[in-house]
Amino acid sequence: MKNLILTTALLLTAAPNLAIAQPENPHATHEIGGRERSYFPEDYKEVDPEPKNGQEIQKYALSDAPNSGQKNFGVQLVHDNMIFYQFMGNRLEQRFQQGDNALLFDAQAWVGTDYDKLWLKTEGEYNTSQSDFETVSHETLYSKTIAPFWDVQAGWRHDFIPAADDRDFLAFGFQGLAPYRFEVDATSYISDEGDISAGVEAEFDIRLTQRAVIQPRLETEIAVQDVEEYNIGSGVTGFETGLRLRYEISRKFAPYVGVSWEQNVGETKNLLEEDGEMTNNTAFVTGVRFWF
Repeated sequence: MKNLILTTALLLTAAPNLAIAQPENPHATHEIGGRERSYFPEDYKEVDPEPKNGQEIQKYALSDAPNSGQKNFGVQLVHDNMIFYQFMGNRLEQRFQQGDNALLFDAQAWVGTDYDKLWLKTEGEYNTSQSDFETVSHETLYSKTIAPFWDVQAGWRHDFIPAADDRDFLAFGFQGLAPYRFEVDATSYISDEGDISAGVEAEFDIRLTQRAVIQPRLETEIAVQDVEEYNIGSGVTGFETGLRLRYEISRKFAPYVGVSWEQNVGETKNLLEEDGEMTNNTAFVTGVRFWF
């Protein structure tokens, strides 16, 4: 009997504390300072978290409309698939090299949506010693996103060649970010005379600090047929490799210095030597990389 009386007394003593420990009703109001206070705004309304089938999607609320408080607009408004653009000056550099010095430019621009874009690419050299352009290439490509970080591209390329007739090509290739963050641009070409060739470029950024970046770069070309008029032999025609150190004053503007080495190989090397042309070249470069 004594144990029963003691147990009852303990329960009565703990009851007020147990009541306080119970979960509170989120919509409950409490009297504070002589007036009721709520945890929710006065215009709070319960809403259905899911839009109903067939419900018209509303993108915005009119502030002066009646009952224009919280409501479900169906779909969150995001800036997807709008038209964007970008211009990228990958390489604008002065090359101090064997023979004549040159100014090299390599730029790309695109305009379009998340999945479909128009790309413009240009690359060439200006002989600063003779004040004349070397070969200049322009490409106009339609680009379609086929996977995260990867686009398939198709279009047209035109080469301006001062010492010979200009050339036109149909182009088809891929551009994107390969595993381990290699930026790759691989394109095949069919000339207006049926000659088939391909080119591959790969770059990789190694960050030393938040602003200092070392970039190794490799470029190579392959030809299926001999095109002796342009000193091109079948097989691998040559490659260019380089190393550039840039300092990003901002993400959009970064001066750099570096070194580049070019070497022709195979049948192309033989054709160039027969024509009295150089087949290898080392250049020290200084330039700027920028985009907007």
